[in-house]
Amino acid sequence: MLIVYRIAPGEAQPQNVRLQRQMLGFGEPIPPDAVWIDLVEPTRAEEELVEKTLGVEMPTREDMDDIELSELLYHDNGARYITVKLLISADDEPDMAGVTFVLKGNTLVTVRYDEPRAFAMFAFRASKPGGTTGTADAIFQGLIDAIIDRSAEVLQATAEEINVLSRSVFEEKSKAAGKGHQRTLRALGHAGTFIAMSRESLVSLERALLFLSASYRSGGGSGELRKELRTILRDIQSLEEHATFQSGKIQFLLDATLGLVNLEQNNIIKLFSVMSVVFMPPTLIASIYGMNFQDMPELGWQFGYPVAIFVMIMAAVTPYFFFRWKGWL
Repeated sequence: MLIVYRIAPGEAQPQNVRLQRQMLGFGEPIPPDAVWIDLVEPTRAEEELVEKTLGVEMPTREDMDDIELSELLYHDNGARYITVKLLISADDEPDMAGVTFVLKGNTLVTVRYDEPRAFAMFAFRASKPGGTTGTADAIFQGLIDAIIDRSAEVLQATAEEINVLSRSVFEEKSKAAGKGHQRTLRALGHAGTFIAMSRESLVSLERALLFLSASYRSGGGSGELRKELRTILRDIQSLEEHATFQSGKIQFLLDATLGLVNLEQNNIIKLFSVMSVVFMPPTLIASIYGMNFQDMPELGWQFGYPVAIFVMIMAAVTPYFFFRWKGWL
């Protein structure tokens, strides 16, 4: 799918600029005044159309999954290529997706194979008057800003989930504590995955912006764009610190939950140990009088049976109350 955005006609003032969306059909040429070309799961024909129009080479999906920094951030044929990793499916199972930005002159090309919510957020914002200044660099920074806003929302939602889990860990009074701890461990693992992927995405964005900042210094970008870029970088670093803090909190809760599981297991073992000690003396008495020797004077005693029962009960009760007095139960 090939979507182009142009500055809406009759709005030349920067404070009134808004983008107009247009989806191109098969064989339809790209308008010369397009400032943002969005390739969503593009076909080879759509990639070739962009390459022919702008004189740039579109990266493949395999190129976008590369891990070498030199393959993700580079200059080629007067264009700047920036590939970042974004967190997607934040409301379900988290996953990472690569998105490539190509800046050539006053045109921004985005190549993606997923639907990060930040793109829809920015497109809606840019369709309003004053949503963007209409330059390729400003649109790029607007997209990054929307991505950061979305990352902040995900981190905030995850932080609230972690706070709920923290209360459940230290206020667990359910009789089915074992199952409760299993649910807590799974929830902590899920939250930890969100945090780790969010932080990976933020690091990817930070590298991209540092690359763009160096490009501005060498290419003489406008002072306003540089200032905005520094602000975005500070926001990213702040979110990275927040993600690091939340990771530490998750690790603490994991250790606490495993510690509580160990305590519960120790209590169960202790209970079995106490029960074995409580029943050991009665078992000994019953074993003695269960022997089949002929000369056992007590066997003919009229009160032998009730006395033996009484002694066995006392032998069981005495250790129990002793353990309670010592605080072992």
